[in-house]
Amino acid sequence: MEFKTTKQAAKEWGISARRVAILCEQGRIEGAVKAGKTWLLPPGASKPGDLRRKAFYTQNK
Repeated sequence: MEFKTTKQAAKEWGISARRVAILCEQGRIEGAVKAGKTWLLPPGASKPGDLRRKAFYTQNK
């Protein structure tokens, strides 16, 4: 199984690598593991919804 780095996920999802790392730290990306200083994401990981958006709240009630 080949993991993705935060940089690869960031490019795929259109957000910064730092934001991906924050999502990993918050436990919002299932299966993410930390190897040293680097977060590794499983190949099937999907971008979590943005909790700051009103549409996310109304959609998930």
